[in-house]
Order: sequence, then C-alpha cells, then structure tokens
Amino acid sequence: MIVISDTSPILYLLLINQLDLLPRLYSNLIIPDVVQAEMQATGAPIVLQDWIAKPPQWLEIRTVPPGNYAPLQRLQAGEQAAILLAQSLQADLLIVDDLAARQIAQQLGIKITGLLGILGEAGRRKWIDFPETLKQLLQTTNFRVSPQLVEDLLKEFS
Repeated sequence: MIVISDTSPILYLLLINQLDLLPRLYSNLIIPDVVQAEMQATGAPIVLQDWIAKPPQWLEIRTVPPGNYAPLQRLQAGEQAAILLAQSLQADLLIVDDLAARQIAQQLGIKITGLLGILGEAGRRKWIDFPETLKQLLQTTNFRVSPQLVEDLLKEFS
C-alpha cells in the first residue's frame, strides 16, 4: 500500500503521542522531500524537528517529480508536493487535513484521509479511546475542526 502524508497529520500525532498509529495502520509512509524540509525548517515545532532529524525506518522520503496543475498553486508547498507525489506514485491514500488540498486531491481521483480519519480508524480497531484522544487533541493543540464534525464523530463512539 502506497501512503503519502503532508506535515500536519504527522505533527498532530506527535503532539498527542499517537504517531505509532501510522506504521500500525499502513506499515510504511512516504513524505515528499518538500515536507521533510518544512519539518526541518527554523520555526517548525521542535518536536517535529527532532523527529525528522532521526526518521523512523517506516518513513521514506521521496523527491517530487515536476508537475503543473494550476489549482495546486493556491496551496502551501508541502500540500502541493504531497498531491503531486501521490499522483505520480498512484498512491492508495493521501493523508492531508487542509480542506482546499483535500478537495483538489479528490478532484484528481486521489483517495484521502486526515488526522481524524486515522484516529477514527484506530478507535474502531480499539487501539485508542477515540473520545479521550479527540478531547486531548482539541485541548492540547491548535487543531481546528467544526463542532458539528466533532459531534458526528463522537456519536459513532458513544
């Protein structure tokens, strides 16, 4: 299974100590070299800089082939690179949270999930207590999600 990720899902999983869900769900994960550079950049959260300085064996970093799709220009560099890499590798899944990036990826026929999709799947498999993990995410990070989506997700686990 070819799975590509953008920066933010990895960061938030790190912040709530749930990064081990990625290799449990997908075995291997690929990030674009542009995403690696974002993680290493001055100003990136220290936890992310420390993590990418010693990447785990299940993480692969790939150079992004050139691509020119006009709607991508409105996205940040990491999101653009993740979509281009997912498209070029014919990825099975793209992990991305940004709404505009998700919409563009879907228009291109790329299957997507995001942080909440990962946590939801882990909750369904009983690997985490989903309501508690969601509460931790919302109380200890700056992750943004609509109250309606939170309510809908919590109904599934009540």
